[in-house]
Amino acid sequence: MAVIRKKHDAAFKARVALEAVRGEKTVAQISSDYKVHGNQIRQWKKKLLEELPGIFKDRRKKSDKENEELTAELYRQIGQLKVELDWLKKKSALLR
Repeated sequence: MAVIRKKHDAAFKARVALEAVRGEKTVAQISSDYKVHGNQIRQWKKKLLEELPGIFKDRRKKSDKENEELTAELYRQIGQLKVELDWLKKKSALLR
């Protein structure tokens, strides 16, 4: 007999975890209300509390830094390719 696993969407997980964080009901009560195992509720609650501070970070600073690093790397590659192209042009002219 195969066990069918339930798949819950993110909104459902957030709702259950938020209710667990509020503390108005016990995990057992929430578990019986939503038909989810208590350990699963504790995991969702833990994940919510870990990732919650990241919501308020300024993502623009991070993305700007990543863009600057990417741009610098691309300019470095362009310079290297230009040097290689010039060298190949010079060598091909000598072979003619």
